[in-house]
Amino acid sequence: MPPRSPAPSPSPDQRDESPVSDPLPFERPAAGEAPLGPTGRPMPVLPEPTPLTTHGHARVISMCNQKGGVGKTTTTINLGASLAEFGRKVLLVDFDPQGSLSVGLGLNPHEMELTIYNLLMDRETTLDEVVVSTGVPGMDLLPSNIDLSAAEVQLVHEVAREQTLQRVLAPALEQYDVILIDCQPSLGLLTVNALTASDGVIVPLECEYFALRGVALLKTTIDKVRERLNPKLSIDGVLGTMYDGRTLHSREVMERLVQAWGDTVFHTVIRRTVKFSDSTVAGEPITTYASSSSGADAYRQLAKEVLARWHDE
Repeated sequence: MPPRSPAPSPSPDQRDESPVSDPLPFERPAAGEAPLGPTGRPMPVLPEPTPLTTHGHARVISMCNQKGGVGKTTTTINLGASLAEFGRKVLLVDFDPQGSLSVGLGLNPHEMELTIYNLLMDRETTLDEVVVSTGVPGMDLLPSNIDLSAAEVQLVHEVAREQTLQRVLAPALEQYDVILIDCQPSLGLLTVNALTASDGVIVPLECEYFALRGVALLKTTIDKVRERLNPKLSIDGVLGTMYDGRTLHSREVMERLVQAWGDTVFHTVIRRTVKFSDSTVAGEPITTYASSSSGADAYRQLAKEVLARWHDE
């Protein structure tokens, strides 16, 4: 009888897979303890946000990561929509010349008469002239298109060039509760403007090894802006995105992320789902496109966690 051939070794994808029902590499909690979330820490009980009776004194937050494709725009849209659901008046600022935030909310970048570029470069243009409605109650948008790419060159010759965005957003601070700035995937002058205008930074981070490597450079930039331009700037949180608990790789990256950043990492994790792509094509947030989906629930939970962190400061 011929010798039996050895069983084929599993492919890398197969080796990375673990049962869907047990996606965490961490120990199970003992009876009576809070269940562990995907970050390996006990999930907190997040309070329902308190309704507001007045609006204003906006907190300005930059969505920042110099790596592209990590979920900055998706997070800006859906966190903003979730905060609006909780009664906050929200302004989204598209500060990326690609205009992905504007497109993701159903605008055509070629049909915009006024954008944030005009607000930055023309002192005669007012905030109210540029702000547009998103179709989501309580959430407005400062749109952008490719014109914004010229601003980075033109601002070089401006006095106090790093404070230009802060100056034009000043009238919005008393109109809104939250201002979310969607930054471009770079650490250039536009991003420095966003950080200078902000109270805090949220860092969306894809649960992938190469995304993890670049965060140290971003932290160095944030530290420099804090030292030289904006002493109040803080990192509000690091958000794990595109998480797939079935793969060993995602779980290991999440574990390393928590080891490096500790409690700065949000307990909420945004998992991969095709609904995000579908809602972008539809030009609306996932909270309205697929209101009962896991993605919509995750961003509502993130909104609660963000508000709870701000309340604790």
